[in-house]
Formats: sequence, C-alpha cells, structure tokens
Amino acid sequence: MNHTIETILNHRSIRKFKKEPLTDEQIRTIVQSAQAASTSSYIQAYTIIGVKDPVKKKKLSELAGNQSYVEENGHFFVFCADLHRHEKIGQWEDVDVNPSLESTEKFMVALIDASLAAQNASIAAESMGMGICYIGGIRNDLEAVSEVLQLPHRVIPLFGLAVGYPDADTDVKPRLPMNAVYHEDAYMSDEAGMKAELDRYDETISAYYHERTGGKRSDRWTEQMAKMLSGKKRMYMKEFVEKRGFDKR
Repeated sequence: MNHTIETILNHRSIRKFKKEPLTDEQIRTIVQSAQAASTSSYIQAYTIIGVKDPVKKKKLSELAGNQSYVEENGHFFVFCADLHRHEKIGQWEDVDVNPSLESTEKFMVALIDASLAAQNASIAAESMGMGICYIGGIRNDLEAVSEVLQLPHRVIPLFGLAVGYPDADTDVKPRLPMNAVYHEDAYMSDEAGMKAELDRYDETISAYYHERTGGKRSDRWTEQMAKMLSGKKRMYMKEFVEKRGFDKR
C-alpha cells in the first residue's frame, strides 16, 4: 500500500481546526490539484471560490446552520457548478449554446466536474497533513449564499470545503461493506442478501457510536437513514436550479 492509498483510507471529517491560515502557496497547490481532476469533454464546468473575508465566513457559517468550522478553519472553499463562462463563450463566438446549457446532461456534467475537482482538492490537502470537512449546509439557503459570493447567472454553489490543520481528531467511520456497494456484471438485487449485509453493518455502526460516545449513542445506520429520509429537506432546490438556468430541458 502506497502513501496515496493510505491517505485516502485514513480519511475522516475534521470539525475543529487550529487557528493557522493556509499560505497562498498551499491554496494554490490545492486548487491546482483540483484542476487536475478529470473533466467531461474538457468542459471544466466549475468554479472554486476561496473565502477569506471573516465577515463573509461568519455569514456562511450562519447560513450553513451555525457550524463553527465554516468560520474557524485554515481556509474555506466553495465549489460551484459553473456554466456562466460557457454562456459567454456562446455570445463571443456567436453560437446559440443555451439549449445545451439548460439540458439535464450539462447540469450533471457541471455537478460531476465540481465533485471530482473537490475530491482531488481534499486528497491533496490531506496528503499535506491537513484535514477537511465537506459542508452541504450551504444549500440551506442558496439564494443568500449566492448573494454573499456575488454569483452570476448559471452558477450554483454546491458545497463548501473547510480545510485546515486538525485541532481534534476522530476515528475513521466505518463504511458500508464492499459487497454492498460493489457488484460485478449486474446489479445484485437479492433482497435477503442486502438485508443480511446491512444487518451486519448496523452492528458495526452501533458498536462504533457506543464506543465513541461512551455508551450515550448506539443507533443503527439503517435507523439513521430511515429517520433522515422520512423528512423533507431543501425542497426549494428544483425551483432554484431552474431559476439559475440549469436542468430546464
């Protein structure tokens, strides 16, 4: 096993960082690593916004549900799906690109491009001895986040990425068993087998939480998922996405 794989397998979310800002060189390295990720048809349909302004970081922290680590970290990145520059290219080249930009396919391309870039950035940061935490909470109010970041049409903030040197460590959280996520040649639809795999995973997760919290928590993964998915969350998303010029066709 090489250092890269060790870094990937040792991933955990960090929610408490030292008060040590990243240097410009470190930020540049992380962004360049993000840009090295694969991109569909060379479209590069994303933008990364680094937020240093303490007032803006505080506001984003509030919008994300008062998560302190959005405000207190070494650097905060926001990854955006971005087809704004492509709209401008169409104007400059005198080509009607709008039907393509408004397609579900290009919406998916932008989401995938941004996600691939973000994961490259995360691995780069972790390989440099830093920790990271993805922040989906910025999607609580994308209109307000867009105003804070002054985002133009055809740009959607997808998630934040808090980066910095860990001030507190956590154990690696067990993932689903490989058999539950990796199928060969076809999707394995054996319900009994799936249930057995998830039952075993529930035992692992329950034991993990019990040990981590000193017995205060021992919930199962399937229990967590059922509870979470039983409620509605961010149901404004489709309207916002279409308003921004994405996923309309």
